[in-house]
Amino acid sequence: MRLVLLGGPGSGKGTQADVLKKKYNIAKLSTGDLLRGEITNNTELGKQAKSYMDKGELVPDSVMISILDKKTIEFEAKKQGYILDGFPRTVPQAEALLEMLKKQDVTLTMALLIDVPEHELVRRLSSRWTCKNCSATVGYPDGKPDDAICSQCGGEIYQRDDDKKETIENRMDVYMKNTAPLIGFFRNKGLLESVDGFGSLEQITQRIIMLFTEKDIV
Repeated sequence: MRLVLLGGPGSGKGTQADVLKKKYNIAKLSTGDLLRGEITNNTELGKQAKSYMDKGELVPDSVMISILDKKTIEFEAKKQGYILDGFPRTVPQAEALLEMLKKQDVTLTMALLIDVPEHELVRRLSSRWTCKNCSATVGYPDGKPDDAICSQCGGEIYQRDDDKKETIENRMDVYMKNTAPLIGFFRNKGLLESVDGFGSLEQITQRIIMLFTEKDIV
């Protein structure tokens, strides 16, 4: 299984990736972890990536694809599947990914969209509050009660700037501009499948399992 997970911030795709990793014994390839690994091991690709990161610049797609190519070849040799976490984020990255797999003589199994409307994503993300004392977080999807306190230590809770509605809406604008077009790209390639992203973690996981069973990919 070679899987790309799609969905907006707050859709739960990271959580589902962790669940699927355990259930199907597949790897979760995080671009951040891969970059750090190359840099820590002082590889040539790691040196290239670090030269950009040290200048505060984004690592070029060509370098990221080379790192992914190196790692995924290892998994192909072990006959182990993987989920890509955090890549691709743009259509050019998706094009590069498919070209990389073509050179490996393999194909992407599926691009799975966890489908949640934008207004619901904003509601979920802007419902998080943080304790000033112990930094525990709590969600109030229907609004924070006036007398709410931290359930862990009884401390005062507040909303970080990153969790405020205005900031979340800006994040959604970036997502809609850069990442949402991936949905159309993978649909046109015949690779897109989607599941309803409403409900509990277990309900969404079950929908994914049912989809995998129907497609006979596990």
